[in-house]
Parts: sequence; C-alpha cells; structure tokens
Amino acid sequence: MARHSRTQGNARSTMTRSLPLASALAAAVSTAMAQQVPDNGAGLEEIIVTATKRAEDIQTVPMSIQAMSTQKLEEQHVSSFQDYAKLLPTVSFQNGASSGGAGGAGFARVYMRGVASGGDGNHSGSQPSVGMYLDEQPITTIQGSLDIHIYDVQRVEALAGPQGTLYGASSQAGTIRIITNKPELGVTKGGYDVQVNQVQNGSLGHVVEGFYNQPVGENMAIRLVGWTEHDAGYIDNVHATHAYSTGVTIDNASKVKSHYNDSTTTGARGALRIELNDRWTVTPTLMAQRLTSDGFPGFDPTLGDLKVAHYLPEHVSDSWTQAALTVEGKLGIFDITYAGAYLKRQDDTVLDYTDYTVGYDNLYGSAAYFYDNNGNFIDPSQRIHGKDHYQKYSNELRISSPKDLPLRFVGGLFQQRQQHEIEQRYLVPGLATSQWVTGWPDTWWLTEEERVDRDYAAFAEANWDILKNLTLTAGVREFKSRNSLQGFFGFGPNNPYAGSYGEALCADFPNYTSGFHGAPCTRLNKEIDDSGATPKVNLTWKYSGDGLLYGTFSRGFRPGGVNRNGAASPNVPPDQQVYKPDYLDNFELGWKTSWFDNRVRFNGAVFYENWKDFQFAFLGDNSVIVIRNAGQAHIKGLESTLEWAPTRALSLNAALAYYDAKLANDYCRDPNDCANTIEAPKGTQLPVTPKLKANATGRYRFNVGPFDSFVQASVVYQGNSWADLRLVERELLGEMKAFTTVDASFGLSKGKGSLELFVTNLLDERGAIGKFGECAPTTCATTYTQPTRPRMIGLKWGQKF
Repeated sequence: MARHSRTQGNARSTMTRSLPLASALAAAVSTAMAQQVPDNGAGLEEIIVTATKRAEDIQTVPMSIQAMSTQKLEEQHVSSFQDYAKLLPTVSFQNGASSGGAGGAGFARVYMRGVASGGDGNHSGSQPSVGMYLDEQPITTIQGSLDIHIYDVQRVEALAGPQGTLYGASSQAGTIRIITNKPELGVTKGGYDVQVNQVQNGSLGHVVEGFYNQPVGENMAIRLVGWTEHDAGYIDNVHATHAYSTGVTIDNASKVKSHYNDSTTTGARGALRIELNDRWTVTPTLMAQRLTSDGFPGFDPTLGDLKVAHYLPEHVSDSWTQAALTVEGKLGIFDITYAGAYLKRQDDTVLDYTDYTVGYDNLYGSAAYFYDNNGNFIDPSQRIHGKDHYQKYSNELRISSPKDLPLRFVGGLFQQRQQHEIEQRYLVPGLATSQWVTGWPDTWWLTEEERVDRDYAAFAEANWDILKNLTLTAGVREFKSRNSLQGFFGFGPNNPYAGSYGEALCADFPNYTSGFHGAPCTRLNKEIDDSGATPKVNLTWKYSGDGLLYGTFSRGFRPGGVNRNGAASPNVPPDQQVYKPDYLDNFELGWKTSWFDNRVRFNGAVFYENWKDFQFAFLGDNSVIVIRNAGQAHIKGLESTLEWAPTRALSLNAALAYYDAKLANDYCRDPNDCANTIEAPKGTQLPVTPKLKANATGRYRFNVGPFDSFVQASVVYQGNSWADLRLVERELLGEMKAFTTVDASFGLSKGKGSLELFVTNLLDERGAIGKFGECAPTTCATTYTQPTRPRMIGLKWGQKF
C-alpha cells in the first residue's frame, strides 16, 4: 500500500497577462516621482535582526538574509506561511496531501536554495532541511512546519544557506525565524483588525484578530493576542461514479459539494515579561492554535478547473500548544540566555484513498480481494484514518561577550527530544474479519509506530576584528544524534499481500507476546547514532560606512535515520536498513550596500553548494517509503534584493533568486546495480524549486482630504519546476509551469483607525504550487494540482488604542 508523501505541481503562465498592469504601475510611479521631489526626510526603514544570536542592523550581518518587519507584514496582508513564503524568493515548499498524513495548510515541507529532492514529509522519512523557529525556540517537526498565524509579529527572518553552527541539524539549507512582539513595561495599548473577503468561485471568508498589552506593577507586563480566521473554499467536489472489476459500482452523490476545501484557524498567545532587576529578565509564553479543514487541497484538471471527484469523507484537525521560557541576564560583562520549550501537537485526519484502490484494481484486478464474511464482493475503496501525537522538548543555554569588543564570541549547549506516535488505519467497511489486522476492525493495513529523534550539541562562534574594517568569524558545532523507530506496519495474517508485509512476518506469529500499542507485534525496533561537526568561516570587509563584502564557507547537515522498510526485513543488507546523514557545503560571496543617505539598498550573494549523500525518499515494494543516500548534487545560485525610497511618499522594492540545482551523478534505484537502475541521470534538475523566483512591490502614499491614503501593487513571478526527481515520475505528474500573480490594495487612515480594500491574485492566475498523486504516479493515474488561491477581494478595518 502507498504509505508516503504526495508530490507536487503544474500551472499555466500569465507573464503576458501581467504586462498591462506592470505598464500602468510604471506610469503611476513615473507620475508620482514627477509630482514629488525627493526630500531629506526620505529613507528606508531600519530593521534589527537577531540572526547571529545578537541584535544587529540587517545591513551589518554578513549573510544572505531577508527580513519582513511588522510594517511590511501588515502592508502585504500576511497571515500565514504561504503568504510570506511567496514574498521570499529563497523559499519554496511542498504542500500536497499525503497518504502518510495530512496535507494542505499546516503541513508544508519547506526548502531553501533549491536543496530539495522531493518526497519528504512522511512520518518515517528524513528530517526537514530548513529549521523553523518561534522566537528562541525551534518548532521544526517531521510532519511539516507549524503554520503559525501571523499577527502582532515583530518580524519574519529568512536566513539562506547552511546555519549548522548556530541553529543545528534541521537548518541544513537555511532557517526561518518568526519573532513575536514582546510585552512592554509601563505601556497600556491594544488593537484589533476585522476582515471579510470573497474568493472567486468560492464562498466568504473572514479574519478577526486583536492584541492587548497591560502593565502589571512596575516590573511586569502581559501581552495577549487572539485570532480566528476562516478561509473560504473554492474547489468543488463534483458527481462521479466508478465500476470496479468485480462489478461493484460506487457513487459519490452524497459527497457532492461546492467550495469543498474551507478551513478555520483559531488561536491565542500570551506572554509575561518580568524584570527581576536591572540585569535579569524572565519571559514565559504560552501559545495554542487549532486548524480544522474539510475537503482536499488540489483539483483534477481532467474534470475541469478547480474540480475533484472524491467518494469518501475528508477532514483534518490539527491542534498544538507550545509553552516556552526565556531567561536573559548578565554575569559580569557576559550576556546569558536560556531558552526552553515544550511543544505538543495532535492531529486527526480522515483522507479519501480511493485513487489507490482504483489504481491497483486497474493494474491487477485487486478489487477481487475485498469481500465480506459471506464471500460477497464489497466496495473496496479505502479511507485513511490517521492519529498523530507529537511532543518536543528543547533547551538551549548560551553565553556571549559584549559585541563592541575586538574579539567577541557566542557559545552554548543545546538539547532536544522529539517523540512522534503514529497511528494510521487503512479502512474498508464491511471487510471480512479474516482479513482484518488482528484486533483492528475493518483495517486492511495498520501503521502503529513510535519515532524518537534526539539531538545534543555544543557550539561556539567567535569574531575577531583583524583591522577596524576587516573581521574574521569562525565557528563550529559539535553534534550527536540518536534516532529510533519501532512498531508495527503491515497487513492482517490472511491478507493476499501478507507474505510481503504483515502479521505473518511477526517473530511470534501467531502466538503474540510483544504487541506494540495494541498492534499484533513489534516488527520494527532499530536506532542509529550519528556524530560530527559543522564548521563555518567568514571574512567580512567593511569598505565604507555604508557597505560591506563578505566571503563564507559553511556546512549544514541532517541526521540519518531508520529505513523502516529495510529494518523490518531481515534479508535487507545492514547498510540499507538505515540512511546516513547528508551534508551541504556552501561557498558564498555576498555584499550589503546602502546609497544616497539610505534611500537605496542593494544586497546580494552568489554561491556554490555541494550536497553530499543527499537523502532521497521513494516508494518501494507495496509502495512503502524507502530512503536512500542518492549521491551528490551541485547548486549554483544568485540572490539579490533592491529597495528604493525616492521620496517620502514612494517606496519600491524587488527581490529575486536564481538557482541552477542539478544532480552531480546518476541517481540509481539500486546502488548495487546502477547500470540497470538509473532513474535520473547526471545533470537532472532537482525538483520543487524553480530556477527563478522574483517579486516587486510599489507603494505610494498621498492625502485624500483629511485621510492618509496609499495605493500598492505587488507582482510575484515563479518559474518552471518539477514535482519529482525521477524522469518517469516527473513526466507522469507533469511540469509545473511558470506563473505570475498580482496583488493590489488601497487604504485610508485617520488617527488610529484604518480601512483597506485589497485584491490578491488580481488576474485570477491558476498557478501551480504543487502537483501530486495519492500514491506512486505509475499506480495512481489521477494527478492533482494544488493551485494558487483564486482571485480574492477583501475589506479590512483596523484600530489601535
């Protein structure tokens, strides 16, 4: 059975459709510049970041980093991961549904700099290659990154390239940090925003969010934030029937529904700031969020635009809570920081798996294996009921010297433990009891596993001012990891496939003595230990007060893991029962420049990366996930941002990323027989990430009577990409075509109130951000496209007090 992560992809390009709007925007900019002469008050917003574990102006940090401030997040109507990811050219993602878990919002697999092989996100697969942080605490999970609602957020930072020294295992290709607004002492203030929106071909959506900051005595303050957001559905589940080879016919008439894929997100955040004295501060925080969604995140192009034909219920509930504690203080001249967190996540998913049943029936007539206790053929359509319970503990203690010393350092210790309990039942109602997994009614296949990932590290990074304008940075992270996987997966004892995967392979079959969490037995119990070091060296030359050049070598890594398919099969060689760590070596040259009294900023970097022994997931026998170390890939790239404030009224900015990411050697399904099993030859473009991604925004401020007003337009371009590494699979899934989306907004404000009218995807471009199937494309013929959201028109009212 297919127990895997779905892949992504397809769209149609509209570059030509966006040209009239781009011309109009250029004309408006020219008119604005003619009407308003630059004055000495114009200038770009200063952004302070903590990417190096110190507070610094982004223009002094020698790395490729983009940061979106509170102002920028509000101007772009950012409320979710997808909203800010489209504005970060270095970031790409997969977000399709998965038979190994849920899909859509809240389950994105995030990539940076083209470091992507596809097929990730399965519960028994590789760890993520991009680290996600909420303030000081890591929130990266094997299921996908938490999709935190963005409100009352100070900034979002995207650190491109390996961050293995300061951020560790899951920051192989980069790190994304969400920094919230903290409680403010001595200040009482608050605000709220209310939004209503209408999606093209869909229903109404809304957002209600607010915050409140309240002092508690002289040395304490509390900040409370809450939100609820309903995203309107726009994909229709249309009527269909299907006749299996046994003559059983299914009909989805009772499931037909318009606007099928709506979702609701509700959450809250509370933080308390306590100043114990003038040297020590304690900040405990608590955040919780619940996402519920119905329907399916993609559509079937063969049925028409934004249409699917599914037969069984589809629903996702994803809830998580994080408690965190940050303690900051001084010992002598040194700054001490402790950051600890506990994250608990639970999701319950019900997914239609009919495509898989249909695929195998078409190929092998497998519907004949499904019958009731009387021997009568039944509807063989499968649905997946998944329950995931996830816990994560993390602790970091670090010390740093004053940042104005010519020789300064930051160093610390880090520990985390992630435990993931996985239950997935592939259900066929009415199935003969003889075919059940023992003790599990109607269960054709059962996954009952527990995965534990442990990480320990010591890290240090030092900066030495060789000259007043020349700084050498060197750092290293020593790490140790221990990852384990145990449990049961497979069919019942009398299932026709039981000889390959099932109870018949239990060591104590049929007299079970070692059941795992209610499963018949423990078929899998293995762990792997890794250790090593990730270095970093940087040389920065500040050639003037407004510019710097830098060169960096850095290394990122992901730990190895247990290959459940191999570890549960005694005939598999030991080296294929596990997969090794993979490493990314980065050679980078970059620049940060500011011109004309900080009216213009031009930053960028060029780099070459060597991705060694990269972990590649694919579907093996019976479509069970397999991970192999697939050799090497080379990635060459350019990243650049340009910001310009020609007047007080007008601001322009643009960003782009170009990546040439290719295999450095043939990828072979069987590394011991490469000549006959080549599935992607040397030079094949890596999947998911387009070669070019770019965006541009123009914002013009003016007065309308007593109101401060603005008009804004943003254009996002994403180039062609593929959903899979392997040539056969990528051709079956199809190429994801280039597309362009345009957003526009107009607003009025007076005093502390504001009103905005906005349109996202103005041209209603059907771009593809994913293309996937329910199982291997060679089995499941139906391919789904996850589209950009259709045109949405919204009205937003906000007030501060």
